[in-house]
Amino acid sequence: FLGFGAPTKTNTAAALGSPLGPDYARGSNVFSGCPPDAQFLVPPGVRDQFDETLGERGKRLRETWLTGQDELRRNNPDLAREIDLMTARELPAGVFDELAKLAAPPKPVATRVSSGKALNAIAPRLPWLMGGSADLAGSNNSLIEAVGETDLSRMIPAGRNMHFGVREHAMAAVCNGMSLAGLRPYAATFFVFTDYMRPALRLSALMKQPVIYILTHDSIGLGEDGPTHQPVEHLAACRAIPNLLVIRPADARETADAWEVALRQTCRPTAIVLSRQAVPQLELPAASLPTGSLANGAYVVWQPEPDCDLILVGTGSEVALALEAGKTLHAAGRRPRVVSFPSWELFLEQPASYRDSVLPPSVTARVAVEAGIALGWREFLGPRGQFVGMTGFGASAPSDSLYAHFGITAGAVVSAGERLV
Repeated sequence: FLGFGAPTKTNTAAALGSPLGPDYARGSNVFSGCPPDAQFLVPPGVRDQFDETLGERGKRLRETWLTGQDELRRNNPDLAREIDLMTARELPAGVFDELAKLAAPPKPVATRVSSGKALNAIAPRLPWLMGGSADLAGSNNSLIEAVGETDLSRMIPAGRNMHFGVREHAMAAVCNGMSLAGLRPYAATFFVFTDYMRPALRLSALMKQPVIYILTHDSIGLGEDGPTHQPVEHLAACRAIPNLLVIRPADARETADAWEVALRQTCRPTAIVLSRQAVPQLELPAASLPTGSLANGAYVVWQPEPDCDLILVGTGSEVALALEAGKTLHAAGRRPRVVSFPSWELFLEQPASYRDSVLPPSVTARVAVEAGIALGWREFLGPRGQFVGMTGFGASAPSDSLYAHFGITAGAVVSAGERLV
């Protein structure tokens, strides 16, 4: 019932959407057998029940818990230290050592695959990292595969791989609860299915819980699954959620860095947005370029001349298109700079001096390329900048055919750059 006991308002919308008022509050008190003018009343019987039953029971349980904690510290100090780290949201020493040893793949590889390798490089050194997928673990590359790891079940409570089933909202809600308990949970699904889990994802951000979201199949690049599965507005939608860190890495190195950045967060969730299709490894920026990395949100990956007259910006799989376009423009006598821009949030958190070193205010000829909609890019492109990306829904076809069909190509970036310069 809504407004149970309120005269004439019980089980009506009025009991839900507005205060009852003094007359109705008085009527509810009479209905409940309480003094008519009582406010915030806790009847004596309720207080006695709490003190004598729940309060005493809780006191005994807490004393038992504290005794167990003392025994744990005496008998298993290493485990006790891990629990202290977990509770304080701190990371063990050397947790990223194996991550740093991951070799750059010699051939193009999907960032979802690189993410799986990063997860499995970290997991053995971070026992309280656990999570799973909404029935897409094989596609999301979200299984912890170390020797001895197994699935969580009623019979195996120590398992770290969780199979949530097709229930994205519940998966994110469960991960919020796990995070509140001190664990470092991750939830995995296709990027387009953030639509299903948005309320719980939004609560991660609202509650400042550092849940990690592994979101694969990030664009029209997933191909033949078609427009129902191809996210075009979802980058803009996730970037619009306050306190959600969105990272779209461009290659294996950036993907490993994304995992490190995500695990270093203590007060906000991270969405790591990953490709289905293979992407090449980016060339490392020359030492003469402005220093920076994924942790800065954006950085210069290529600039062949001491200065530039055109800036080409890409995220994720489209950074390779920006690089290809930059080399074509340079051969035609232009002076381009290519910027990888994996995270708006991280970039906006940098000092103005760093932001200006990557996107010099004096260079107003700017092109951004991203397989999503343009919403939000104007802040970084300025009034003259141009955007190469999506303006509607996708279609069902192989990835390369879709990029060509929708004009998200190096040639389109070259043309946009030439018009500006």
